Amino acid sequence: MRSETAPAIRLEDYRPPAYRIDKVHLNVLLDPAATEITATLSLSRAEGTREGTPLVLDGDELSLTGLKLNGQDLPETAYAAAADRLEILTPPAAPFELTIVTQVNPDSNTKLMGLFRSSGTYCTQCEAEGFRRITYFLDRPDVLAVYTTRLEAPKAECPVLLANGNLVEEGPVEGSGRHYAVWHDPHPKPAYLFALVAGDLARVPDSFTTASGKEVALNIYVEHGKETRCGWAMDSLKRSMRWDEETFGREYDLDVFNIVAVSDFNMGAMENKGLNVFNDKYVLADPETATDQDYANIEAVIAHEYFHNWTGNRITCRDWFQLCLKEGLTVFRDQEFSADMRSRPVKRIADVSLLKSHQFPEDAGPLAHPVRPRLYHEINNFYTATVYEKGAEVVRMLKTLLGAETFRAGLDLYFQRHDGEATTIEAFLACFEDAAGIDLGQFALWYDQAGTPVVTVSTRYDPERQTFSVSLSQEIPPVPGQAPTKPAVIPLRFGLIGPNGEDMDIEAAPEGARISGDVIVLEKTHQDVTFRNIASAPVLSLLRGFSAPVRLDHKPRPEELQFQAAQDSDPFNRWQAVQTLAMQDLVRLAGEFRKGADATPSEDVIRVFGSVLTDTSLDPALKAQALTLPSEADIAQEIGKNVDPDAVHAARQRLRQAVSSQHGDAFLALLATASREDGYSPDAASAGKRALSNRALYYYAAEGSADAAALVWDRYASADNMTDRLAALTLLVHDHMPRETEALDLYKARHESNSLAMDKWFMTQATAPGDETLAKVRALMTHPLYDAGNPNKVRALLQSFATGNPTQFARKDGAGFALIAESVLEIDKRNPQVASRLLTSFRSWRALDPQRSALAESALLRVSSCEDLSRDSRDIVDRTLQ
Repeated sequence: MRSETAPAIRLEDYRPPAYRIDKVHLNVLLDPAATEITATLSLSRAEGTREGTPLVLDGDELSLTGLKLNGQDLPETAYAAAADRLEILTPPAAPFELTIVTQVNPDSNTKLMGLFRSSGTYCTQCEAEGFRRITYFLDRPDVLAVYTTRLEAPKAECPVLLANGNLVEEGPVEGSGRHYAVWHDPHPKPAYLFALVAGDLARVPDSFTTASGKEVALNIYVEHGKETRCGWAMDSLKRSMRWDEETFGREYDLDVFNIVAVSDFNMGAMENKGLNVFNDKYVLADPETATDQDYANIEAVIAHEYFHNWTGNRITCRDWFQLCLKEGLTVFRDQEFSADMRSRPVKRIADVSLLKSHQFPEDAGPLAHPVRPRLYHEINNFYTATVYEKGAEVVRMLKTLLGAETFRAGLDLYFQRHDGEATTIEAFLACFEDAAGIDLGQFALWYDQAGTPVVTVSTRYDPERQTFSVSLSQEIPPVPGQAPTKPAVIPLRFGLIGPNGEDMDIEAAPEGARISGDVIVLEKTHQDVTFRNIASAPVLSLLRGFSAPVRLDHKPRPEELQFQAAQDSDPFNRWQAVQTLAMQDLVRLAGEFRKGADATPSEDVIRVFGSVLTDTSLDPALKAQALTLPSEADIAQEIGKNVDPDAVHAARQRLRQAVSSQHGDAFLALLATASREDGYSPDAASAGKRALSNRALYYYAAEGSADAAALVWDRYASADNMTDRLAALTLLVHDHMPRETEALDLYKARHESNSLAMDKWFMTQATAPGDETLAKVRALMTHPLYDAGNPNKVRALLQSFATGNPTQFARKDGAGFALIAESVLEIDKRNPQVASRLLTSFRSWRALDPQRSALAESALLRVSSCEDLSRDSRDIVDRTLQ
């Protein structure tokens, strides 16, 4: 029988829990195949719950081996037990204690949810609903309890025993060769934040002294032999702790902060209270194996999980519909941290690029949903770019509208008012309303409406009256299954650039819209803004810093864009002007190639790239960003419908070659003068220089000459860090240069003992253009170093192929779609979360040309017809086919 989508969970159906769990005591006897968990729960009826109301606890593939109520065995007539549910039929009226004994098999837990083992280490992942795979529980985020956890295991196998909170007791279990540790977390928390780790791990210790003088022990636990690769993660942790004190007044609240890095993990990391568990790719780094981007990612993710201590742990979500309350807010906080640690303009460009490449397509496709969805079938599928990245943009808009000082006052009130609670978006916004004395009812629509608003802009300058008029309108394109939308509050940061390249002074308040400083607040479907006493026609610089997650339908003349690219004082809009010029030309070129015609890139666009290249005022990292062409996925998104990935690829290659041909000498000169520093440093300035040098190599290699190929090979062979080595390897493989195979073999010989470095090897080959790539990916799936059960390997090979190689994923013969469909079906049997994430690569299938679209639909129908598809994958495929 065909599996069905899980029943819909709706926001409006939320009801408080009928029972409270105040204390949880766990006794965990660890065993690879038969771990026994004894959970003693202190329960009481919630206010308003009728006496005799059954207590229903959640479970998932559990085996119940014991059950006591107030210390007495419960007769079988007093309860009903199944693998997914435990019901106490008539609980006592007075507070009571329930003792539950369950048994689980960590070794066989390939879902990596609940308690599992990674390379011999016991580990847990409980968000969103994994705790119910450990014991029966009220597994929902609004049930907050104080946890005490006792772990016991053979000391020789598991010398390290960790859980949430502070260590309060440890010692040997007499006469058994086993030992135990007791951890107590004094802060009430939901079950999704529970964690334990046990195994034979190396410890990298350090300490941090808080603003109030309290010393906190810091530890990073990793597999033996990897200790030397933890320095950057520890440094990032200490900087994030200090930054959160100085920027938001948030001090750490336990005696110890532990991080554990594991190699098998569905997510990037998890913020469990006092015991963060990380995918090791976001902890381990050295110049030999990690790129500059890896270092930046580690810095950001370490900070993100630490910042959750207050925005997620001390204050958590009432229900999973409020997920953005912790994730959107914490992403905003980690973005601000990274901006302060690095280049703020470059960080902003990177964040917006991620938003446009991941969240905008989500908003425009069948998987669209509001930042706070009102309905879900499987909560694991809502850890999305909309919740995280768009959620962060909503918080950023709030700061833009209120100003930094009032925003901080509102956030301080939020921490003060809701510490220790599971709360809601409404409660969050109420704090800012009270701090600012305003009504945020219309602003709240950002949380409730799906889709990306389109802001249409036109301008008119009247030289006689010396007025400059801006006409603004907003519309959210209809989203299938979503209610009609209302006008949102859209803060548009702006400037008027005069002929001299400087921002004009605006002498009097403009007419027609609410303006706060340099921000136009668009609140209606249509608004006109008139600026007076404007002596000469300005160039409008709108949406500076990308002040709102919207699409601009603004058609400035090419010369205005060129002027902005050279003169705009806002770094983001300067970058955006270059990108817009390139995008317009790429869409034109792709259209010509699709018709079978040849096409020539615009000389104006090529000239703009040259002016960027030679502009000595630009920071190297910003220059590297400006010289980066829009991705093939971004070009396809801009085209919108009837997309031919081959034509898009051809257009991008043609513009790259044209820029290379025109400015090859300048790129070569930049490469010749790029000095290598003594020793590698991951700091922003050094990373920016490497980024620019490798961008120059990318363009110079496009000329396809023997000299260019020799230079790329030399850069590969002589590279003293992974950033430069991988950049050169990617060019050798993606441009199919003569020594491509030799380079891959040398890389493998050098790094085959390092799993994370080999992920890059798999990814580089999976994303190479060319019809031979599909066969290569299939061959790599049987490679001895590929582990289909490891999420990182699946992401490196299959996810990279599906999302980073449009011409081969969307091949005209349908073989790329078929590969991913069959892989989804296979992976789904052991790890539904990884399978459903891979399945989202089909989200834009309707935008393809008719032939490819039909082949994609056929592949999706193949997945949909599977009778025993998981709930996770069923939810995605059904929504994708809507």
